[in-house]
Amino acid sequence: MYKRLPPARPPPTGVPFHASVRAHAWENQCSQRYLVDREPDAVRPPPVEQDAPAWVAAMGAVSADEQVVEVTLQGKGSETVVLQALHVRVVRTGEPLPWTDYGTGVGCGGGVALRTFDVDLDQGSPAARAAEGQRPFPYKISESDPEMFRVTAHTGGRDVSWYLEVEWSSGERQGVFRVDDRGRPFRTSASAGRPAYDYPPGASEWSEHQPG
Repeated sequence: MYKRLPPARPPPTGVPFHASVRAHAWENQCSQRYLVDREPDAVRPPPVEQDAPAWVAAMGAVSADEQVVEVTLQGKGSETVVLQALHVRVVRTGEPLPWTDYGTGVGCGGGVALRTFDVDLDQGSPAARAAEGQRPFPYKISESDPEMFRVTAHTGGRDVSWYLEVEWSSGERQGVFRVDDRGRPFRTSASAGRPAYDYPPGASEWSEHQPG
């Protein structure tokens, strides 16, 4: 008698990793600035970092001058996933927003993530460039070995909508994973020449920004 072989497993499908995206990470607790189309008396006090997404949504705010995005990728199983490349895709670009500039605070310090990349959105074809002393792609991830990437995108003279793409492969499978702000592009606008306000620690209202 021939022994019946078990049915072959279907090949795996879908993206072989989990992705967690923080669209409004900050270089430090008080560094980020936002453009808002409202007068100071109509703008809520600045949020702490973990509450930034809700504050941005409520105020209709846009990141001013730079935006820090943190992406954590972790494999779903024992298989190794190779992250081949990180690409920047620009959806649209235009003149800077004529809105008011609001700071999250003053006088704070903070840390830097391990895998750090810089994006100059003013370039014709923006690219994610590894920080000095850090190797570029590719990277490998698995369920027990995730990676976190911090991407700082900045512009000095444009209003830019953009997102990231992670090119990946696992065995015979390969694909491209889009990284965005819950289905929408990230948006970053220059703030040069705009009225600017701060909300210093202990204050009860916005006050004009004092350079220096």
